[in-house]
Amino acid sequence: MSDLIDDPTPGQNAPEFTVSEISGAVKKTIEGAFGRVRVRGEVGRVMLARSGHLYFDVKDDRSVLAAVSWKGQVSRLSIRPEEGMEVIVTGKLTTFGSQSKYQLNVDDVVVAGEGALMAMLEKRKKTLAAEGLFAPERKKKLPFLPEVIGVVTSPSGAVIRDILHRLRDRFPRKVLIWPVAVQGEACAPQVAAAIEGFNQLSSGGALPRPDLLIVARGGGSIEDLWGFNEEIVARAAAASDIPLISAVGHETDTTLIDFVSDLRAPTPTAAAEHAVPVRLELLAWTEEQGTRLTRSLEQALMQRGQRLRDLARALPRPEALLDNPRQRLDTASHKLPNALRHVAQSRRVKLAEASAGLRPRVLTARLQPMHERLKMATARLDPDRITDANKRRTTETANLSDRLDRAFRANTKSHRDRLSGLERMRQTLGYTETLKRGYAVVRGDGDVVTTQAAAAKAKALEIEFADGRLAVSGDGAAKPAAPARTPKPKKDAPDQGSLF
Repeated sequence: MSDLIDDPTPGQNAPEFTVSEISGAVKKTIEGAFGRVRVRGEVGRVMLARSGHLYFDVKDDRSVLAAVSWKGQVSRLSIRPEEGMEVIVTGKLTTFGSQSKYQLNVDDVVVAGEGALMAMLEKRKKTLAAEGLFAPERKKKLPFLPEVIGVVTSPSGAVIRDILHRLRDRFPRKVLIWPVAVQGEACAPQVAAAIEGFNQLSSGGALPRPDLLIVARGGGSIEDLWGFNEEIVARAAAASDIPLISAVGHETDTTLIDFVSDLRAPTPTAAAEHAVPVRLELLAWTEEQGTRLTRSLEQALMQRGQRLRDLARALPRPEALLDNPRQRLDTASHKLPNALRHVAQSRRVKLAEASAGLRPRVLTARLQPMHERLKMATARLDPDRITDANKRRTTETANLSDRLDRAFRANTKSHRDRLSGLERMRQTLGYTETLKRGYAVVRGDGDVVTTQAAAAKAKALEIEFADGRLAVSGDGAAKPAAPARTPKPKKDAPDQGSLF
């Protein structure tokens, strides 16, 4: 049995470790020696996995350190690392035994100085400016007095209170608040979603569509305001159909949304002042305009009245206007008798001249051609010729009368046959044909009885058979009823005959 076990080779008494033991020992050593560290470097390759984990590299001019942020940590990062950005990452150094590598589990990322952030901001500004999103002609005019104002901000900050207070002081309006995060990783997507959500509201819906949008946030560092420098926010503001006022930070703070918005306000309070006018000032201005209008109207009426009086003084007296016409009337009245005599004399002379040509010989000469034409017309009116023409017309008239008479009789016969067919169909479909097949109609108090209860309530019953009716009294005695009156058939209308 002892021959089956080999003796240990001299000099090989070192212990043996499994791969997992070595990996675990290395992990304990690295995590125990370093623990939580802060590393400064340039962001290299960046990859966001489908699982939501973020993998990236932090490097300098000689080495590369792998870094990872798990899905729950990515949502809490204040700045999303981008390739080429100089950052300071904070996390725990650990190992990944499956690939024999060490990596930094990052839970916080900050930019290493404002220079890198400003460089990235300038790069985004150039990209958006090249697309024309900053062009002045794209900016929309703000409404003078919006009915509904949409505010995109944090509902718990002092910004919304300042805006509501300023609107209440100047001109109270309806305000819709879309609560969003104003800093951190969730800021940019929430602000962009709020702008798009307000634009998707319909004008006649249950929730009114705002006439003006205000995107507001208080002051802070460039890292705090970085969510408003994200490209998604700038593009959402540029695509908004509703006029938009940006009021992010203080007067010295500038973000990308300020360049694409329709108006940039230095503070949230100033945004409210730009949104609505002062109600008291409007009332005073309206009253002033009304006063000016009244004064102008009175002055215009006074000037026109004075001008009318000046023109009236230049007109002559009404009596003077009638002097010349009255004199012309007198002159004409004086000349009228002589003018009538002169006209009558001239008409008498013209009548004498016209009657001179009506002497008998002249008339005879004029009537001779007419007499000849009359003889020729009389010759053409030969009685025999007139008689033949009348006979032809009489024959044609008689033929036409016969044709009309035949057509009328045929049409009348067709209608009579059709009416007879309809009458037969009516008789067939009537209830009397049903009575002939053994059925009967029961009536009580004049109405048709269809149930036993109705028959029991009736004072007297009447049963109609095919050959007559039978009355049944309340004591059960039966007696023949009066025969039903059968409508007399209508006589056919006499043939009208021909009209010819």
